[in-house]
Amino acid sequence: MDKPKKSVRRKTSGVTIDEVAALAGVSPMTVSRAINQGKVRDDTRERVMRAVQALGYTPNLAASTLAAAQHTRIALIYTNPSGAYLRELLVGLLRGASNAAIQLVIHYWDNLDPVAERRAARALAGRVDGVILPPPLCESPVAVTELVQAGIPVVAIASGHLRDDVSCVRIDDFHAGKEMAEHLIQHGHTRIGFIRGRNDLSASARRYDGFATALHEAGLEVEPSLVQQGDYTYRSGLDAAEKLLSQPQPPTAIFASNDDMAAAAISVAHRQGLDVPRDLSVVGFDDTSAATTVWPELTTLHQPIAAMADAAIDILLRTIRQRTDDSRVLTDHVLPHRLVVRDSVAHPPKR
Repeated sequence: MDKPKKSVRRKTSGVTIDEVAALAGVSPMTVSRAINQGKVRDDTRERVMRAVQALGYTPNLAASTLAAAQHTRIALIYTNPSGAYLRELLVGLLRGASNAAIQLVIHYWDNLDPVAERRAARALAGRVDGVILPPPLCESPVAVTELVQAGIPVVAIASGHLRDDVSCVRIDDFHAGKEMAEHLIQHGHTRIGFIRGRNDLSASARRYDGFATALHEAGLEVEPSLVQQGDYTYRSGLDAAEKLLSQPQPPTAIFASNDDMAAAAISVAHRQGLDVPRDLSVVGFDDTSAATTVWPELTTLHQPIAAMADAAIDILLRTIRQRTDDSRVLTDHVLPHRLVVRDSVAHPPKR
């Protein structure tokens, strides 16, 4: 009678990552970072690799991949007052972080002065591998400078103020603003009110420049009284729309620099007994959820916010993995925008 065959277990070296860490004089996390091309000093990486060779350590590839992903931490820092914009941004960031199996850290900086902002940036730099800055922090000289000087890769979202040490994901705000103004002009509007965004953001200026260029090319003048200041909040849109519609000759159309302010303009129009779009056309910018939660739904300019966030994570990961001490991977990634026509625009009323 044949004897049953014994199961054969393949022998392994049995060397653990803790033993490598002990020999190299570092932590197990540092060993994982060094093996997976994470952020460690060159002399530390050499010490770890000598220990790996001396002990004959063979890392588990699947576990190493997972560990590398889990140890990559990317931070989003936001102060954006638009809840609709932030929701779109988070959709893209969460999707990108899930696909890449990385850690996403979210920080809210509420109206920090320069000293506090510098302190917060320095503290954050020691805990993350990369940072995403949406507006308005995308153009904060304090935050950007502190992070770059600490060697942390930064991707600015929706910034037209390009630097030679920061990557950027954006749309062409100038041509987007110009296209929207042309849409109103094609519908016969010659008195068009404009609600500007924050003065400290280049995207605001570029949207206005596109608007003004479209008017000039059509032989129309930009009347100063028809340009009102906003700051991308619903409240500022209410104030600006009140000023526009209380004029002796109010505009027949209002172009707001984001959907929140456009929704506020519709609210003011309704309060004054005006029908949108029969008496007043209103358009926005961004194509956030705010554009479809008002009546009538907004004609707006689609900015692919979620896709921009997704692209920002991809750029950061490539930068982190390809970075060397003497080179920096920088990208200016321009995504296409799109005019979204809904129900808030009509030809001007006959007066």
